[in-house]
Amino acid sequence: MKLTIFGANGKTGTRLAVPPHSDLLVVTADVMGLVAIAPAVSGADIVVSAVGPRGRAATTILRDSTRSIIAPMKKSGANRLVTVSGSMVDDTADGFFLRHVAKPMTRRIFKGPCADMRQAEDQIHASTLDWTILRPPRLTDKGGTRRYRTAIDRNLAHGSTLSRTDLVTSILTLSDDPKSIGKQLFMAN
Repeated sequence: MKLTIFGANGKTGTRLAVPPHSDLLVVTADVMGLVAIAPAVSGADIVVSAVGPRGRAATTILRDSTRSIIAPMKKSGANRLVTVSGSMVDDTADGFFLRHVAKPMTRRIFKGPCADMRQAEDQIHASTLDWTILRPPRLTDKGGTRRYRTAIDRNLAHGSTLSRTDLVTSILTLSDDPKSIGKQLFMAN
């Protein structure tokens, strides 16, 4: 399986880029450079975007990188996109406290990154790719438990954290899961 990872130098991406096989090929490319991205996605079985904002400031990193990734994927025939977003952009199935207190407060604090996530997701929804959007809660650097919970198109009750290691495990299992195509996958420990 050819796996292309964008954001491989970040906290989640570095866990994904641990060589599962000796034939791992690492290509350094600017995610905003269409010319550099094209060879990286060509022939990919799955393209993963673990690009994410840092901090609370207004940003367009997700929107811009998503646009940069989708265009060469369509041209090259690479069709499977898995992207990491965040659970704060959606409150489907949340209880009263999360829906009316916690998430509105989080969205105000992280107004810029939240808007960027929504805009990136809108581009993905409008694409013709076989996409899955992962919506983890706050990510931690704790070791993986392999006992994470998932839900399709709805938030998980009591899902406030997820270890990055469990997020990576989930990403790697998605390549063989046709039920996740065209869905938002929520997850939590």
